[in-house]
This record gives sequence, C-alpha cells and structure tokens, in this order.
Amino acid sequence: MAKIDLAVIGGTGVYRADMLEKSKEMDITTAYGRVTILTGEYKGRKVAFLTRHGKGHSVPPHLVNYRANIQALKNIGVKRIIATAAVGSLNENMKPRDFVIVDQFLDFTKARVSTFFDGGREGVRHTDMTDPYCREIRQFLFKKAQELGISVHDGGCYVTAEGPRFETPAEIKMYKLLGGDVVGMTSVPEVVLAREAGLCYATVAMVTNFAAGISTTSLSHREVLEVMKVLSNNISSLIMNVLETIPIEGSCRCKQEEETSGS
Repeated sequence: MAKIDLAVIGGTGVYRADMLEKSKEMDITTAYGRVTILTGEYKGRKVAFLTRHGKGHSVPPHLVNYRANIQALKNIGVKRIIATAAVGSLNENMKPRDFVIVDQFLDFTKARVSTFFDGGREGVRHTDMTDPYCREIRQFLFKKAQELGISVHDGGCYVTAEGPRFETPAEIKMYKLLGGDVVGMTSVPEVVLAREAGLCYATVAMVTNFAAGISTTSLSHREVLEVMKVLSNNISSLIMNVLETIPIEGSCRCKQEEETSGS
C-alpha cells in the first residue's frame, strides 16, 4: 500500500473531496475499529480525506471514533493533518464567516476516551501539550489564508463541549471568562490523539455564529449548515493551496513528543 503523506479531516459542512485525482475508498482496520478513508492525489501529492461525522453526517460528535480515525491515518503513513471545524464565537472580534487558526484548547468533554495510553505493557505515558496544534501548519495556514484574502485570526482558544446539544448562555459566559474564543464539539480528543501519535495536526475553525447569550437569536444546526455553504469556496481554496505547497517534512516538535513522552 502506497504511503499517504497528507490528510484532511472534514467537519460539519465539509464533505467534498472532488479535488482528488485517482480517488478510491480504503477500509482501514485498527485496534479501535474500522475506518473508511478516501485517498487520491492532488498536484502529484498523495492525500487522504476523512469525513469525521461519517457519510450524511450520521455520527454525532460525542460518538465519533476518534482513536480509530487517528490510528487509521497513522497506519497509512500520514505525517500532517489539516482539520476543519464549524464553531460558535465567544469573541466579538471573531465574527461569523471568519476563520480562526486555533492554538489552544479548553476541554469540557465528559464521556470520551481521550488517549491511546491506557497503561498495560506500555506503562504510564504523559504527553506534553504546550503546543497542542502544530506551529508550522498553523503558520502556513494563516499565511495562505491572508494571501487568499480570507478574514483570518492567528490563534484562538477552542473550547470543546460534549454536545450534541448547544451550550447554555451560562456555560458560554463561563467559557469566555476562562479565556475561550470559540466553541465546538470535536477538537478534543482529536488533537490530543494526534499529538500522542506523533502527527502534525492543525485546525481551521470556521465561525458560523455567535454563541448562546451573545447571539440575538436561537441557535440551530440549519444555521450552521447555511453559513458553511457560504464558506465552502474559501475553505476549499485554502485547503487546496496548502495541500499543494506545504512541506511534507517539518522541523516542528510534534513527532519528537511521541518519541520522548515516556513512562
């Protein structure tokens, strides 16, 4: 099986991977479950596309098999992952239709398995999360978004809520007081598992609405999808540009963390 260097994990409203040539579906079996990945080529580079919520958005955020997804990407040789996520904003400066290249997270999930390291033969392992999102990919995404004229923010704290319900205004107020900028339901444990696996991982968060208590209207999934339709051209242009030009090998510490995190 040919090694795949780059991967895109598509979130809500990001399902199209028709930029790929020679595309085919691959079923990857892992210790955590089976994963279907679309693989192909873009500008001569081998790329994998994984739909986080399954076909037809059938898997809610709290039931996504994050361990299987990340393990499957590692099994086929992926080195760098670009993830997308629809988010609500807690920061008035991060407006609907803006992109945020997040650099930190707050974890408010409750019932998800968030590590590969469950003890046993590997012992107890602790992974450094000072830079949870790859600095090199973040900088590359930010620069390319600016070049494309996209309204983009360099850095932001992603609050991961359990879902699938939306948050209450009281929760949003708390998240904001704690330093959160945007809120979504998928970055954790995905980013944690990628770091444990030694993969370079970064997220493009696309603001679809202001969060509860900040927005003047009630929130709905339909609203999210409608804004994502508007943003689809921008995110497609950004991803295609990055896939074509980003270095395959980096000088970041992402893989080093896997190698040095010990029991």
